[in-house]
Amino acid sequence: MKIAILGATSQIAKDLILSFSTRKDYILALFSRDVKLLEKWISNLNLGDKCSALDYLEFSVEQKYDVIINFVGAGDPLKIQKMGIDVFNITSQYDNMAIQYIKNHKKTKYIFLSSGAVYGGNYQEPINCDSVAVSNINNINPTDYYALAKLSAEIKHRSLADFFIVDVRVFNYFSHRQNMEAKFLITDIARSIRNKRLFKTSALNILRDFITPIDFYNVIKSIISCSSINKALDCYTKSPISKFDLLTGLENEFELKYEFDKTASFIDATSFKMNYYSTCKSLENMGYSPKYTSMEGVSSEIRKYLDLI
Repeated sequence: MKIAILGATSQIAKDLILSFSTRKDYILALFSRDVKLLEKWISNLNLGDKCSALDYLEFSVEQKYDVIINFVGAGDPLKIQKMGIDVFNITSQYDNMAIQYIKNHKKTKYIFLSSGAVYGGNYQEPINCDSVAVSNINNINPTDYYALAKLSAEIKHRSLADFFIVDVRVFNYFSHRQNMEAKFLITDIARSIRNKRLFKTSALNILRDFITPIDFYNVIKSIISCSSINKALDCYTKSPISKFDLLTGLENEFELKYEFDKTASFIDATSFKMNYYSTCKSLENMGYSPKYTSMEGVSSEIRKYLDLI
């Protein structure tokens, strides 16, 4: 099976590539704006027999791909803020490139990395299968751009009902390989554990569902195995976790020291979310069965991270 991966330098893409590389029947064409960086990464991990690094200009309908996976876009809150309105153009440009390809190769499967942010609102309740997207169209803020760019792409995909297109909505992703200097709750915690420093956080008990590389790989495998589908699917683990329970678990396992601080803040790149996870289990109809709970996945990835330093 030949798979084209767009946005191959993103961390979630790299994790998936490493998971794919264990399979003898997968050949990966990795596309990026920084081919030299990608070539160096491939060489360092001895993936040359599985992967090739290519510029986007080399992406052509003349090539044959069984699957296209589109990871183009920012994941770091700071990068999302800096992109601003450009997030629409970037998302549309590479999405259209993939769509043009599948219009010429109707058997090719297209997987688009979307986000749980498409639902909008403040997530006072977790997402379920009947949830509807919320957007204040008379008061659109820069924090809405990312979600609306993803939602716009999803709407376009549903209009192409005769094609195999799946939008994978990721709510929270954590990997031991990701940039721990990024401004997420979980990376802030990981740095505090690494540096043996006090972690300060607000007393707001938010809920999250952290999918990790193993289960994300299982999600993608289950989608690739489908014969025909055009829909969006929410990612999930065995169970989400509250911030308080997460802190307690990491305190017990890694001796994390923390305190609640009224002045603690966070980067509001895509708007505040209280219960940012989904209870919609549509992926199970595709054969997906998560291996980890959020707590188990986070603990496993932090152990791996600490082993690397």
